[in-house]
Amino acid sequence: MLPDYNYHTHTRRCKHAFGEDREYIEAAIKAGLKILGFSDHCPWVFPEGFVSGMRMSPAEVDDYFHSLESLRKEYEKDIKIFIGFESEYIPDFMEAQDKFLQDYPLDYMILGQHFLNHEYDSPYAGTQTADEAALKRYVDLVIEGLSSGRYLYLAHPDLMNYIGPSEIYEKHMTRLCKYLKENEIPAEINMLGAGDGRNYPSEPFLSIAKKAGCTCIVGIDAHTPASLTHNRGRQLVKDLIQKYSLPLAPPLLS
Repeated sequence: MLPDYNYHTHTRRCKHAFGEDREYIEAAIKAGLKILGFSDHCPWVFPEGFVSGMRMSPAEVDDYFHSLESLRKEYEKDIKIFIGFESEYIPDFMEAQDKFLQDYPLDYMILGQHFLNHEYDSPYAGTQTADEAALKRYVDLVIEGLSSGRYLYLAHPDLMNYIGPSEIYEKHMTRLCKYLKENEIPAEINMLGAGDGRNYPSEPFLSIAKKAGCTCIVGIDAHTPASLTHNRGRQLVKDLIQKYSLPLAPPLLS
């Protein structure tokens, strides 16, 4: 039932993942994966010297690509490796990010909208809120970002932790799910969130995704090599796929 590919894998460079690049690849091979995409948290060129505590620094990008390109060649007979980033869509930072990344051999990016504005002046999207304006902004940013064509798919689409009226949640998330369906973008079911008991994967969201006719993609969201082989969210994700009858998307890169 679970796919043999994963495009949502982090590295120690993001400051909250652990293990060496090689260990992730060997764990993926052991788990039977045919495709492993690395998508560590993309750096931003922040103004005024701000240093993020949840993403690699711009100075680490050369090492990221050098290491993974070398390992991709070494393991080419065992597994297909892609090199990408997970990033937010922040409109007034996009030009600088595009310029910074333009000379790197980037295979893909996934959209993970962790903040509703700049990281240094915006709460985490997973913080509980009953503010409809915040929910609306989340959906607006995500749709605008996906419409830019930069992103392979949307990571943890149900990250936004809205605790207000259910009809408000359904109104805005239906808009998002209809966009995903119309543009053939799968909705990620996040294994890290399932295993950690986070507010995502959200069953209300998955119910809306089912009504909209969405396909799904499993994102292991690996922050340790062991999570590729012994993930406590694995069975929960399988149960959710079955419960909501969400068809799995085929490999998006192969």
